[in-house]
Amino acid sequence: MKKYCRFFVVITLAIIALFVINIIYGAVKIPINSIIDIFSGNDEVNESWKYIILQTRLPQALTAILCGGALAVSGLLLQTAFCNPLAGPSIFGINSGASLGVAFVMLLFGGSITAGAVSVTGFLAVLIAAFVGAVAVMAVLLFFSNLVNNNVMLLITGIMIGYISSSAISLLNFFATEEGVHSYMIWGLGNFGGVSMAQMPLFAAVTIVGLICALLLIKPLNAVLLGEQYAENLGINTIKLRNCLLLVTGLLTAVTTAYCGPIAFIGLAVPHIARMLLKTDNHRYLIPGTILSGAAISLLCNIICVLPGDNGIIPLNAVTPIMGAPVIIYVIIKGRHQ
Repeated sequence: MKKYCRFFVVITLAIIALFVINIIYGAVKIPINSIIDIFSGNDEVNESWKYIILQTRLPQALTAILCGGALAVSGLLLQTAFCNPLAGPSIFGINSGASLGVAFVMLLFGGSITAGAVSVTGFLAVLIAAFVGAVAVMAVLLFFSNLVNNNVMLLITGIMIGYISSSAISLLNFFATEEGVHSYMIWGLGNFGGVSMAQMPLFAAVTIVGLICALLLIKPLNAVLLGEQYAENLGINTIKLRNCLLLVTGLLTAVTTAYCGPIAFIGLAVPHIARMLLKTDNHRYLIPGTILSGAAISLLCNIICVLPGDNGIIPLNAVTPIMGAPVIIYVIIKGRHQ
């Protein structure tokens, strides 16, 4: 018990430290005294610095915490439910569904959605398209979940949905304008800066609800670890549990992808990092540990993205594979020797 308490204390302190660094460090150098004045409500601070801290860095850091925790726990739920260490939101095609929705808006409709007299353009159109695309794939997976009893077959179905979505995106790219392709490529690089302070309450509320739902699944997930038959003997409906897992992961992935783009490897790698640090498969510790680890790693990735300073910002999806891919390679090699 002591080692778990030690882990949670250390990871919480790491999140606080990384959060502070995210606020202090960025492309524009702002004195620490001025940052303290901004948070203390001093009106004599430079207005542009005030805007950068409160409207850019603060929501970006909060988004990294929520998005990292959501994607990480989604990956953990899928890996446990399907007994597959390589399961994750991207493997099931949910990210691809969101990407396809955005591709339709950016590449086919020129960045706007029109329904009768109502027309939505810009960021809101992209947000709606990504959410609808992710939810559509989730609905297809839920439909097949009730038809297919085999977890491996459902996993393959998700992969096939991802391939179909990628194929459709390739066709849309081929016929799209140069400007549309460029806009879509930028969105696909991922970015924690997609949530403004005005949008934060809605984003945070939906994400926190999804995380709470994940925590409520601790007991049935621990039972599934001992085998589906054992879980069913305890009165757990494994098909219903699988549908609940798909709903929770679908909601979390849809929201994060809609706001931040398709972020790679966090959902796949962070659960393994949490397992290695905690050295347990007990979801009572593993789920909260994975959420906190996802938050810490996302904050770290966000700091790495702004390292060039005045020379620009590194795309998020150029950083996450560097951190995630070695973990997955280690898991694969370790699995071969077991």
